[in-house]
Amino acid sequence: MRHLFFLLLFVITSITLQAQEKKSLHIKRTNQAPKIDAILDDAAWQNAEIASNFIQFRPDVGKTEKEHQKTEVKVTYNDNAIFFSAYLHDKPEAIIKQFSQRDNFGVSDFFGIILNPNNDAQNDVEFFIFPTGNQADAIANPTIGEDFGWNAVWESATKIVDDGWIVEVKIPYSTLRFSNQNVQTWGLQFHRRFRTDNSQYTWNPLDVTKGYIGLYHGELKGIENITPPTRLSFYPFASATYNTNNSPDYGVGMDVKYGISENFTLDATLIPDFSQAGFDDVQLNLGPFEQQFSEQRQFFTEGVDLFSKGNLFYSRRIGSQPVGKVTLNENEEFVDYPEKVNMLNAIKISGRTKNGLGIGVFNAITEKTKAQIKDDVTNATRDAVVEPLANYNILVVDQQFNKNSSVSLINTNVLRNGHARDANVTGLLLDLVNKKNTYGFSTQLKRSDLNLIDDSNQVGYSSNIGFGKISGKYRFYFEHEAVDKSYDINDMGILFRNNYSDFYANGSYRIFEPTKTLNDFYLYLNANVSYLFKPHIYTGKNFNVNFNGTFKKNLLSFGGYAAVQPGKQYDYFGPRAENRYFITEDWLNINGWISSNYNKTLALDANAGYETLFENGRDYNSYWFELEPRLKLGDRFLMQYSFEYDIEKKERGYVETLDNDAIIYGQRDQVTIENSISGSYNFNSFHALNLTFRNYWSTVTYEDDLYELQENGRLNQDAGYTKEDVDNPDVNFNTWNLDLSYTWQFAPGSQLTALYRNQLLNYSNASKEDYFSSLDELFKEDINHTFSIRMVYFIDYNNLKNIFSSKNI
Repeated sequence: MRHLFFLLLFVITSITLQAQEKKSLHIKRTNQAPKIDAILDDAAWQNAEIASNFIQFRPDVGKTEKEHQKTEVKVTYNDNAIFFSAYLHDKPEAIIKQFSQRDNFGVSDFFGIILNPNNDAQNDVEFFIFPTGNQADAIANPTIGEDFGWNAVWESATKIVDDGWIVEVKIPYSTLRFSNQNVQTWGLQFHRRFRTDNSQYTWNPLDVTKGYIGLYHGELKGIENITPPTRLSFYPFASATYNTNNSPDYGVGMDVKYGISENFTLDATLIPDFSQAGFDDVQLNLGPFEQQFSEQRQFFTEGVDLFSKGNLFYSRRIGSQPVGKVTLNENEEFVDYPEKVNMLNAIKISGRTKNGLGIGVFNAITEKTKAQIKDDVTNATRDAVVEPLANYNILVVDQQFNKNSSVSLINTNVLRNGHARDANVTGLLLDLVNKKNTYGFSTQLKRSDLNLIDDSNQVGYSSNIGFGKISGKYRFYFEHEAVDKSYDINDMGILFRNNYSDFYANGSYRIFEPTKTLNDFYLYLNANVSYLFKPHIYTGKNFNVNFNGTFKKNLLSFGGYAAVQPGKQYDYFGPRAENRYFITEDWLNINGWISSNYNKTLALDANAGYETLFENGRDYNSYWFELEPRLKLGDRFLMQYSFEYDIEKKERGYVETLDNDAIIYGQRDQVTIENSISGSYNFNSFHALNLTFRNYWSTVTYEDDLYELQENGRLNQDAGYTKEDVDNPDVNFNTWNLDLSYTWQFAPGSQLTALYRNQLLNYSNASKEDYFSSLDELFKEDINHTFSIRMVYFIDYNNLKNIFSSKNI
């Protein structure tokens, strides 16, 4: 009831936003489409209205353009596309330009076009063009920020001239979603960034102190009698892969995009091919929780903004390791155990109406997967199902209102064929911001339902509620999150732990206008207190401070972090046993970092930190540092090297639970070294070579005398356990990955990628080997060489239709 009263009070006291006067640009139709060549002599531009008088919002708010850096933008349209031209005045020697890959901003100036066909202030499509001709595009909204996983097919051209650079752009209507109205008004914004001083300007002024930036778009008026085209495109692909450990593999397939209606699109991948997905940054994991990896497969990174609502979707669950368990009989062993499950196909349908109603449907099917088992005595083999045929489904309904708020319902469901585990999760979300965009309220209620193999049901609940000031220099936020012991979303989402009740409070301070020495500065304070949900038992508290800023003179960025956990902290997850906990006391962590100006030929990122415990009988210390020099040679070559060193001395952690239920801990030293290289050479905006390399090495050496965890959360050595009583816990973990690729965008939306990669992995108990000895052992392993080539070709149905129509004339 208190939560409901609080919500009603918040709504009642919301103050109406005074209408902001927006700039508007009136567009005229052209009978002859301009040629996209960055030469502005087309008739379409002669009488077009000019968007000018850009205003700075970073770092100086409200500052007008310099006289030699004026920006002039024109817009026109026809039945098929909308066109833009921009004359970006500047001194040619001051234009910073670096060739890069699509969606990589690199070290470069840029010009941005932001469109909102629904003019709802929340759902934008963004198109960025760089002086080199490279492109970037994204969808953006208050929930996800900018999603550069979205890739559209559009055309652009750039040209450096004596007094600046010129941009010309064509955006086909098949790229956009808009209503079928005779007269339309779109939200419109232009961005321009100068890399020399990191200043940024917009056509319609921004109030950076509050609200989502979509509230400050101008308007594009005068679009008449355009019809949303048939949005149907095909992406057929062919691939060939040769692996030294396997026979050659060939594949063909196709991805399809289809506009079901003017605002809704279906994306489907038929016979998926993820052979060129990148490596995961695997680390040695000694903790009780799984390691989370970023998504590498394009189908799962593009257009998934609706499905990210409520953090219930972790796409790596689809096509991951099998979840089934197999009981081996006496004398049996696995001959072949699959590392992953193949995905058969996947579709997603998503879109949003003019009235702000968003609907998303996702479905994927993975195949039945078996492991092969052999009896060592009889040599007989058998197959065992480790993952049945499975269906993954998501439904999202999201209603936006007031240009800054939304209410959402999301459901995820996993059905496995036969007598197997099924899962269902439902979430109800509310994000509410008052009309002045000064205060925000949010709440989430979620329920998980599991049907287990033993025919039992498991029902769990989670709740979250928060309120705070979200505008101005000074801000605050209060939040409570509760998760019961049965809540489990890990069939389609990711949840590291449950059974907790946490209270959070934070405050922050930031500047919006430069001082004499700083371009920007941010200070963040946070405190939280944690309890178990059931029973309601205190588990710990944390206080931390975080700050960062950038110097005005040399654009050097800096930051720091400090955190303390005073008193006793009760870890109920490390022991891997119900109602057992491990106590630590008075923890401290501090670190700092710097990042120099990337405009320079040589730049440097660096950070260092220290961690310790102020606890009687403990001598724990941890140190780490990381150095990342960056070398930029000309506009085409960039290479970054990273070296990270981390050492933990006398850390105590879980080792093993013995047959007598004794929980064994050990005191250990861990040393980790990580080397990585990333580099690229861009021949032009369409051809590039890319290199990524990573070597991660970590050793863990335990002291001979081990500890037993007592019922009171303390450790002692009275039982006399040693390393001989457990499986050898010492670890030497070494992994090596290298990717070298060549990419060629040979037509809009079409790309050829040739890839060479190799991979090595070694896991042993030789924890006392030094780095180079361990590297020698790693190279004794069989190296896995992979060569692959993949071609994707973009086919627009409208272009095909025009070709066939012309042939019939």
